[in-house]
Amino acid sequence: MNRLSRERRAQILGMMVEGVSLRAIARLTGASKNTIVRLMEDAGEAFSAYQDRTLRDLPCKRLQLDEIWSFIGVKARNQPFSKRAADETAGDVWCWVGICADTKLVPSWLVGDRDGETAIRFVCDLSRRLANRVQVTSDGHRAYIEAIEAGFGADVDYAQLIKLYGEVPHPQGRYSPAQIQGTKTFCCSGNPEPKHISTSYVERHNLTMRMSIRRLTRLTNAFSKKIENHAHAMSTYFMNYNFVRIHQTLRATPAMAAGVSAKLWDLTDMARVIEDWESERAAERIARGERLVG
Repeated sequence: MNRLSRERRAQILGMMVEGVSLRAIARLTGASKNTIVRLMEDAGEAFSAYQDRTLRDLPCKRLQLDEIWSFIGVKARNQPFSKRAADETAGDVWCWVGICADTKLVPSWLVGDRDGETAIRFVCDLSRRLANRVQVTSDGHRAYIEAIEAGFGADVDYAQLIKLYGEVPHPQGRYSPAQIQGTKTFCCSGNPEPKHISTSYVERHNLTMRMSIRRLTRLTNAFSKKIENHAHAMSTYFMNYNFVRIHQTLRATPAMAAGVSAKLWDLTDMARVIEDWESERAAERIARGERLVG
């Protein structure tokens, strides 16, 4: 079986993280769509494994949490009337994100429902990656309260920031937001510093995700059709965001700012991570006595 070279993989990965659709990538590179989808699947698994192993004992001090909405196949309100009514994975899906306010590193994310169980899984994973006590800010989503307790216990300074919106008498469009009338803050645990109670960085990062991940673009047919591919796309985005993309205010990548990486990565380094993951997987299969094909 022919395999894409490292340079070709880097080229395709670069298009993925810049918001180019899979069909457009196929037209621009000449690679088949199936090859690109297979690369995305391998990349998602390889990058998730690498970041799970690498993003540990992080020196973060201030974290901001939020969730960003998307959907799989069909929006939840239309699912009962669609041909995917029996598909349990179809409908609304959320990507839970935690970002360090100082280094802009994203140490943890999770694709799933917007319920308490998913919140607990997300926060527990996040807490295990930190080296010290942190201050955490989230919005007013109730699921965070129990999740923070489960993940951090009493060893956290946690506050919620709730925005108060007014009505929109003459909306400009479907996604025109209501006007913010003010904010309220609530100290939920520990002793958070009032001046650091903010969700501005994570909300700005939501915009970066919308602009960089084609599957999050609104009012198009670029939405994910499978939740597995949706998760792979998120993993690829965060690998590029943490290790390759230079943050404008830091003049470095978030991984460099957090001390996770000592050098500036490029897209060929991302392709090398996939190659290393493939070699490890092949070695495991040989150890199990399986026959390798291709």
